[in-house]
Amino acid sequence: MRNRLARVGRQLGKGGGRQHHPDDLHMTLVFLGKVTEQQLSCVKSVADAIDAEPFSLTLNRVGHWSRPRILWCGPETLPDALNGLVAELKQGLQTCGFEPERRPFKPHITLLRKMRSGESGLLLEPPIKWKAWEFVLAASGNGLDTPSRYRIIGRWPMGT
Repeated sequence: MRNRLARVGRQLGKGGGRQHHPDDLHMTLVFLGKVTEQQLSCVKSVADAIDAEPFSLTLNRVGHWSRPRILWCGPETLPDALNGLVAELKQGLQTCGFEPERRPFKPHITLLRKMRSGESGLLLEPPIKWKAWEFVLAASGNGLDTPSRYRIIGRWPMGT
């Protein structure tokens, strides 16, 4: 799945943009920003308490957002289990001092960053099927001008 997403990014991003390493392709459920050590402990406790069911996504849409200049791939329809997982995470993370995102959740996988222009509303044929059986806490950022890689801090299986 990751290799196919990387190929889609290469094919549609011939006009520029910076591609993620295939191992770093992910769907952000809740963006936290900077996290203190105390908050990290709380975040892990919130994740430990989540009781979510695995779900499948059909990644069939490709688009470009001019701000923040990304090419993305995402599902046209959202499974209830994904919406429930995000809602449960947001609610729990408020106890750790995080403000809930005001914008509606738009599940997507960023294929390219810093892409100046691109088409939106493209259908991906054939679509990519993604079976989600766990969620992770990942950290990014290396403080340098090189593309950062993500580091997995914790993993939580769903449906156990």
